[in-house]
Amino acid sequence: MLRALLVLALFLPGLPALADGVEVGKPSSMRNLVPAGALENQAAQEYSQLKRQAAAKRALGPDDHPQVKRLRAIAARLIPFVDRFNPRARQWQWEVNLIGSKQINAFCMPGGKIAFYSGILDTLKLTDDEVAMVMGHEIAHALREHARERIAKSQLTQLGASLLGELVGGGRYTGAFQLGGNLLSLKFSRDDESESDVVGLDLAARAGFDPRAAVSLWQKMTAANSKAPLEFLSTHPAGEHRIKEIEKHLPQVMPLYLAARKANRAE
Repeated sequence: MLRALLVLALFLPGLPALADGVEVGKPSSMRNLVPAGALENQAAQEYSQLKRQAAAKRALGPDDHPQVKRLRAIAARLIPFVDRFNPRARQWQWEVNLIGSKQINAFCMPGGKIAFYSGILDTLKLTDDEVAMVMGHEIAHALREHARERIAKSQLTQLGASLLGELVGGGRYTGAFQLGGNLLSLKFSRDDESESDVVGLDLAARAGFDPRAAVSLWQKMTAANSKAPLEFLSTHPAGEHRIKEIEKHLPQVMPLYLAARKANRAE
């Protein structure tokens, strides 16, 4: 089926080029109400605090830990492709760390601060492809600046609709936006989650990771959640609909994966 789609894409000019990957449009303009630099600085501070707390508990994975090396190697393959979705991200000071905890969780904060909890690797027995799906998804949240958008929408609600016109028009009340809070406690919308699934598939495929692993990943998540509620699923709802949406986008990203594999074999 995939080979047939590729042939059609080559010979029928009316069809979109599958090798171009996914298209998700421009990020929400609402995010512009929150300064990117200030949010990324806050993220860096929270991330540093998290690392200090983990180190104090001897729970911060050392640089020579096999799983730390593994995570950083996967990230090193994904990061070169981030500018397709956010040109500024090539300038971010990316960090990848492992925290020893039974939590089944992972995140990427604004500015490229990534952390995995050992529980998600150990409990779910993730393959490298599945790790790349998790990491790609989390990186996608940062690239699409979902945190900026969530904060802007939340604070607009608090400030009142009457200020919306002046905020958007002239930015007169930009100073009214206090970042505050804990970025790790932000919950993204269903649309944010779907968008991150799609962008994550694209990133992982370009890096040579099999995007079909996203299906097995969410199957593992769902099975584990049936035994005990997962922290990850409190902010990343799963279900048959999510898997079907992922499968729907596989024809767009499989050519990227196959091309990456071919290029790797040629090196």
